[in-house]
Amino acid sequence: MEILTHLGQIFADKNIQPIRVKGCIHVGAHEGQEYNVYKAYGMNSMIFYEPLKENFEKLKSRLRYDPFVDLRMVALGNQTGEVEMHLEERGLSSSVLEPAHHLEQYPQIKFDKKETVKIVRLDDEEFPREEYNFLNIDVQGYELEVLRGAEETLKHIDIIISEVNRAEMYKGCARIEDIDEFLLPRGFDKVFEYWQLDGGTWGDALYVRKQ
Repeated sequence: MEILTHLGQIFADKNIQPIRVKGCIHVGAHEGQEYNVYKAYGMNSMIFYEPLKENFEKLKSRLRYDPFVDLRMVALGNQTGEVEMHLEERGLSSSVLEPAHHLEQYPQIKFDKKETVKIVRLDDEEFPREEYNFLNIDVQGYELEVLRGAEETLKHIDIIISEVNRAEMYKGCARIEDIDEFLLPRGFDKVFEYWQLDGGTWGDALYVRKQ
């Protein structure tokens, strides 16, 4: 959330012309922790994707009364069907991918459950794409698959915040250079990176459509 909460300052520091955000798509919503930040930025239209049942129930309990919020209990990737997710008790680090270096860096976090969830491509989802130009992806190493399934949707997106990895936190996860390789040829510039202090193995990156 570090980049999101300082988005305006980052734009100013990088001399980037402010972009009016019409609506946001948040992939990997957990319990909707970013909701208040989105509201503060004036993002009235929001779509939250959260595939895990327990997380989704908490998300729904918190946000279901906001008519401008669309809650969808499904995972996003580059396929359609079902996938098995690796769960840890807080739900924060759960992923479609099997944990790898994550187990060494955070031995206190145990992945002791699995849950089968529905998965779809963002491009196959129905919503007025012209009304959404902000994409936030936080899916524990599965970000590149979400992007691959969103080729058409990306044509409407101006700002992307994506979790990124330097290490193989999850087996087969994309590294930041893989995300760069996908997004830069599609009209985006990477303008900022934020790395977690506990090892610097993972963080977030901000991509903005070339102006």
